[in-house]
Amino acid sequence: MNCGFVALIGRPNVGKSTLMNHLLKQKISITSRKPQTTRHRILGINTTAAGQAIYMDTPGMHGNEQKALNRYLNRTAETTLLGVDVIVWLIDGLSWHEYDEIIFKKLEQAGLPVILAANKVDKVKDKEDILTFFSEAQHRFPFAHMIPISALKSTNLEELEGLIMEMLPESDLIYPEDQITDRPERFLCAEIVREKLTRRLGDELPYAITVEIERYEEKPHITKIYAIIWVERLGQKTIVIGDNGEMLKKVGTDARLDIEKLLDKKVYIQLWVKVKKGWSDNERALQSLGFND
Repeated sequence: MNCGFVALIGRPNVGKSTLMNHLLKQKISITSRKPQTTRHRILGINTTAAGQAIYMDTPGMHGNEQKALNRYLNRTAETTLLGVDVIVWLIDGLSWHEYDEIIFKKLEQAGLPVILAANKVDKVKDKEDILTFFSEAQHRFPFAHMIPISALKSTNLEELEGLIMEMLPESDLIYPEDQITDRPERFLCAEIVREKLTRRLGDELPYAITVEIERYEEKPHITKIYAIIWVERLGQKTIVIGDNGEMLKKVGTDARLDIEKLLDKKVYIQLWVKVKKGWSDNERALQSLGFND
């Protein structure tokens, strides 16, 4: 069988998490329209008759390193390139961006086979533009393969899976064939709460928020989850709670419904909002909050 590790890389918000979820046919990585939703390396395991592809969803590579959190995101994305067998570089449509030049250099240093996947091609009206773009791209980097896809609509994902599996080395299975991820359920629950916050709140506030599971109690017919939503300022706490606690109630309901699907059982969830000043720019605070991939 073929078996190995596949790094999904690219700039923020190009669709890496959506791609992995659709490849696995199960939601493992949280998604939103806001950049930098993914903050950790998340491993998704897809075992088929042909072998086992172990996908590694990464934070988007970006140039802003003003805060400790931004530096952590870039480190996590870059270190994922160490020890993988294949890289899938996901780009948004048929255009390059400024930070892509830095990604080209990182790929040259990695010396690994790279598949260029142009996402959201369902929005491209003239399909001849795809051929032109790929022809130009091949002159910039020796891609092993180039393929147009739509992660959201599952366009050409079977073809992408086939290319990946052909490029993986022959090996015994690394993970049991029924395992989907290396992340524990309490981590996935914290991520679901953060996803609901990200989708409910404005453009800036989600970047000042993280979620920590304080207690996780599994009982025969119900799982009880007690989570803290950390923000950086008192004013942010007020926004997250909302008038008469309405925002927090909506987030809790959204999260509970998704977590019940994940765990396939009834869930009770209790949310608190607390302030930890400047946590996103404090290396020690980041480690205490679980940013230690």
